[in-house]
Amino acid sequence: MPKLIKTGTVVSDRAQKTITVRVDRLVRHRLYKRRFKQSARFAVHDENGEARMGDRVRIEECRPLSKTKRWRLLRIVERAS
Repeated sequence: MPKLIKTGTVVSDRAQKTITVRVDRLVRHRLYKRRFKQSARFAVHDENGEARMGDRVRIEECRPLSKTKRWRLLRIVERAS
């Protein structure tokens, strides 16, 4: 079974070994056909603590690491300026 991979923006890096990543996606309204942005937040395991707030990161689904963490940091795509 392939693992899910998502790309998002780090919105919090305050916890040790954990970052919060916001993943945005465009959704089309069923009735009005207008596209709007929806976002989801994921608790992501960052073993080395290398991601910082504002970074674009790639994450992958993994086994449950804690009560809320089910995602692991793959790599940092783009550093925040």
